Amino acid sequence: MNNWQRKWGQIAAIALPWVFIPAAIAHTGHGETVGFDHGFLHPLGGPDHVLAMVAVGLWAGQLGDRALALVPAGFLGAMALAAVGGIALGPFAFMESGILLSVLVGGLLVALAVRLPAVTGMAIAGLLAIAHGWAHGAEMPASGNGLTYGLGFGLATALLLLSGMGLASVCQRWEQPRSLQGIGALVALSSLYLWFA
Repeated sequence: MNNWQRKWGQIAAIALPWVFIPAAIAHTGHGETVGFDHGFLHPLGGPDHVLAMVAVGLWAGQLGDRALALVPAGFLGAMALAAVGGIALGPFAFMESGILLSVLVGGLLVALAVRLPAVTGMAIAGLLAIAHGWAHGAEMPASGNGLTYGLGFGLATALLLLSGMGLASVCQRWEQPRSLQGIGALVALSSLYLWFA
């Protein structure tokens, strides 16, 4: 790999998270909670969701090996279970704070290049997913439209996790582990911005 490719890799890796920052003035609200299309678009329109899910994907990619499957599976599984809890029990205090905390922790895991066994990573990813799943379960109507909303939300989440894993793979292929850690630091800082916005 030549110097030009490395420089552009660094620039792209550092700049990507900032694409989401202009929209991060505040949590944008939840809008419609019925149907597949609304469910699919919701995580893509909320910077808190995008950043948290991409961070978990980045961390899975950083860990590699079994974590590539287990960490995203832990996030998706816990999010789905938490959504059932949200449907059954309704919202709980500090849900939004939990979502923002997941952005901070996800970013720090990447920034600090925290190395843990894949199963432990899966459990941590599951913990980070609880507030996301619960919040959206509490908003979903108890009907078929709510189910299709959840399926759309789950698919968009999977794609965001995969995008984080893909970005981590690019950074590693271009031998840019510091760029990957820099992205994690930007995600963590973005959570603080979202918290006070």
